[in-house]
Amino acid sequence: MLDLSSFNNLQLDAIREVGNIGTGNAATALSKLLSCMIDMDVPKADLVSIYSLSEYYGDPDSTVAAVFVRSLGEFGCSLIFIQDEEDSALMVDLLLREQFGGSPPGDLQQEMLDSALSEVGNIILSSFLNAINMLIGTRHQISVPGVAHDMLASILDVVVSIFGQMGDMALVVNTELRIGGSEKDDRRISGNIVMLPDPNALELLLRKLQVL
Repeated sequence: MLDLSSFNNLQLDAIREVGNIGTGNAATALSKLLSCMIDMDVPKADLVSIYSLSEYYGDPDSTVAAVFVRSLGEFGCSLIFIQDEEDSALMVDLLLREQFGGSPPGDLQQEMLDSALSEVGNIILSSFLNAINMLIGTRHQISVPGVAHDMLASILDVVVSIFGQMGDMALVVNTELRIGGSEKDDRRISGNIVMLPDPNALELLLRKLQVL
């Protein structure tokens, strides 16, 4: 099994490019979901130890929203989409405006808001994973998404305690989306995709990319 120190520059560049391709596909899918133009800044993708994830985020006491999914198949992995609560609320508002054809009611229950967040996160993570599977010629089945609101430190603790049993590496992709359109000009939304591959999944990825 590979460990973080065993990757050479060519392999790391290939994995980062996979992250960039996946994020681009996710942005395209999100644009269709929200029926508006979305531009994406060049994402930053890194392969890191899950025990170092906190170094890639801000205040550990800040409240974040996270969407979790599990992918089963030849390329097995877990994926998490993490946003600040403010960016998450903006993403949900954009989706609800699209669904309601205007401003959504102001008294929506948290369950409905989380349902919208789950839909957005599922589209982003599914599209990210679809791009990878198309690239390497594999298939997958994705679980029903789960949603959590908690302090960043608590979310990352769960990542380490649960997913650390499967592997100790994560592909972290940080990006910023620019939302275009008549009523959405100059809106920027940040998001972080964290992919935690199963044991041997990275080896499969590198073999399929012909860099192993």
